[in-house]
Amino acid sequence: MGSDKNPEPDVAGAVLAAQELTEDVIVLVGEETAVRAELDKHSPLPSNIEIVHAPQAITMEDKPAQAMREKRQSSIHIGLNLVRDGQADAFVTAGNTGAVLAVATLHSLKRIPGVLRPALGLLFPTADSTPMLIDAGANADNKPEYLYQFGVMGSLFMQKIKGIENPRVALISNGEEAGKGTSLIQETISLLQNSHLNYVGNIEPKEFIRGDVDVGVVDGFTGNIIMKTSEAIASGISDMLREAMMKNPLTILGGLLARPAFRQVRQRMNPDEIGGIPLLGVNGAVIIGHGRSNARAIQTAVYQARALVEANVVAAIASGLTEQTNGHQ
Repeated sequence: MGSDKNPEPDVAGAVLAAQELTEDVIVLVGEETAVRAELDKHSPLPSNIEIVHAPQAITMEDKPAQAMREKRQSSIHIGLNLVRDGQADAFVTAGNTGAVLAVATLHSLKRIPGVLRPALGLLFPTADSTPMLIDAGANADNKPEYLYQFGVMGSLFMQKIKGIENPRVALISNGEEAGKGTSLIQETISLLQNSHLNYVGNIEPKEFIRGDVDVGVVDGFTGNIIMKTSEAIASGISDMLREAMMKNPLTILGGLLARPAFRQVRQRMNPDEIGGIPLLGVNGAVIIGHGRSNARAIQTAVYQARALVEANVVAAIASGLTEQTNGHQ
């Protein structure tokens, strides 16, 4: 019940995932009548789909803290409780990010022992790689210890999911020099330098977007701005190219010839192919998609959730954080 057009893309994406993941069970949590009405549009219906009724839904307009208290029968609550109780392995939603963060952290799953703040780890498509931007928006107010742990969690994710043996971790700042940045940046530098992480120093956003590192650490406020600005720039450039190519017959011909290359770039930059953002640091596998998610985005978000479970990322963060913390101390 999370996406802007719920439950149509949510159900459609779940059906697509169920068709591919035939050994898994996809559980649809939501208002049963509405969910069944959407399922009736798909034939034949995969047999590995189940419904769990949730009479309430948290909307994008709801205030997270209030909704957490007052909507205990929401699809977010019930879905996360299924993970908590061992009745599901992962939770996928395109719903209210703040509400998911609040319910997961304070009510259902709680934090992994030792984690100070959970973080959103965005896989960011670049020319040759997909580094992680962490935190992408879970924490507006931060301390150096939070950013240090973001680096640890991001590094462990890239090891387990991307198979990178010793991920390069950098702190995103307004300059490469150690003297640049806010007091938060300055205090975080010393923590990263004295850790067991493969810390490669400070970088500017351009180096991150170029794919020079595997994990870019940033506070959640700045990370969310980087994410949204990048989305807007990508969309704007695409619109400008399309407009420019339609101006005369010669550019139209050039555009037709270049169409395969443009298609490849668009596919790589398409957020639907990423699906969602893992919420790292909570005691369960959680993927949060965008409210604008379509069926393909939901499908790939389910794949992401499955990868988190298969790689046992939650346990890896728990043990790895302990090791890194001991090494730092």
